[in-house]
Amino acid sequence: MASSLRELRQRRSSVSTTKKITRAMELIASSRIIKAQQRARAAAPYARELTRAVSAVATYSNVEHPLTTERENPTRAAMLLITSDRGLAGAYSSTVIKQGEQLAELLRDEGKEVVPYLAGRKAAAYYQFRNRSVAKSWEGFSDAPDYAAAREIADELIGAFMAPAEEGGVDEIHIVYTRFVSMMTQEATVIRMLPLEVVESDEPIDPNQTFPLYEFEPDPESVLDKLLPLYVASRIQYCLLQSAASELAARQKAMKSATDNAQQLIERLTREANQARQAEITQEITEIVGGANALADASQDAE
Repeated sequence: MASSLRELRQRRSSVSTTKKITRAMELIASSRIIKAQQRARAAAPYARELTRAVSAVATYSNVEHPLTTERENPTRAAMLLITSDRGLAGAYSSTVIKQGEQLAELLRDEGKEVVPYLAGRKAAAYYQFRNRSVAKSWEGFSDAPDYAAAREIADELIGAFMAPAEEGGVDEIHIVYTRFVSMMTQEATVIRMLPLEVVESDEPIDPNQTFPLYEFEPDPESVLDKLLPLYVASRIQYCLLQSAASELAARQKAMKSATDNAQQLIERLTREANQARQAEITQEITEIVGGANALADASQDAE
């Protein structure tokens, strides 16, 4: 019984230590997610204006640029998978990886070869464990991505897109990331990055509406050559920032759940330890009473 009581107390102490760690990680994630949301909101105006500029050039000029031209009979598609560098974030990385597997299966059904590009150690470990080939991977910035990392990824993907498929290039680029909806909801999302699509509106045209007259200097081709790499980098940075906020929200939620579970386990172990202690005390009292009775009986026999 003493051994059982000692084991219960040791286990309760271990769980209490774990609870302190998970509580600290929950508070750290809660404080960092505010900064992650601020970074995402700060990047939104630049990305929005850059999108408008690219749309204006693509809409009001008749230039056919390689980044906006659909390939005939595409055979190779790149997939950028954005996961986390660290664990303890619930199903955050596994959900993105699962969404990536579904996208890869869909692309293969269309007769396309999938070329994976990975951001985050979790995706790299997943592919390495299954001995799958990877075009390139990036690590070390999942919780606080900067523009330099996004530009590096964008340059690599644009270079692969500009190269012919016969020489190892790709015809399409897809991104799988996690979109931050709220503190309780994060959605794994798939977007096609390249080639860019110019979507025409179905709304009726107002005959009295005045359309802007654009002039591109030195020419539309040069403007697109400068704008499109910036546009791709800004979109990738937006995806990275959304994923970072989602990762912190998922970690905060997972650590809160772990802390609550640890508290419940501590309460259960405390009850079991109290019961074990009461049983031990009862047994000691029984032994004392039994010994006293035995002494009394022995004294009466001696008389």
